Amino acid sequence: MKKLFGLLLISFTLFSCQDDERRELMDQSVTKTVPDSIQVLKGEFVYGADAAVIRGENFVYGVTLDSMSDVLSNQIAPLKSDDFEMIPVTVKAKISPNLAGEGWDEVIQILEILEIPQGANDPEKLKN
Repeated sequence: MKKLFGLLLISFTLFSCQDDERRELMDQSVTKTVPDSIQVLKGEFVYGADAAVIRGENFVYGVTLDSMSDVLSNQIAPLKSDDFEMIPVTVKAKISPNLAGEGWDEVIQILEILEIPQGANDPEKLKN
């Protein structure tokens, strides 16, 4: 009888320890904080025939060539004195890794044009 009681006591002890370890593993948080990829960026924008770039104080991103980058390019075109002049803009953009592998590590897709310099939509400048 003592042997059976000792065997039961040892088995209860082993099983209870195992449950504590499982609970610790199950209670561990597996969530990871991911930074928001949609941000407001303020920087200088330049648009060329086959590439566009926005450069800020702490960043440089390639810009996806799409309809929004074309709209921004057309809006700042009257302000540029040459093709390589950078014009300050503020845009809301989605930042993503550059899957093409050429150029910058990260590229942005412009979602909204928030601010362009004064005079970009001035009819007098558009005539010149």
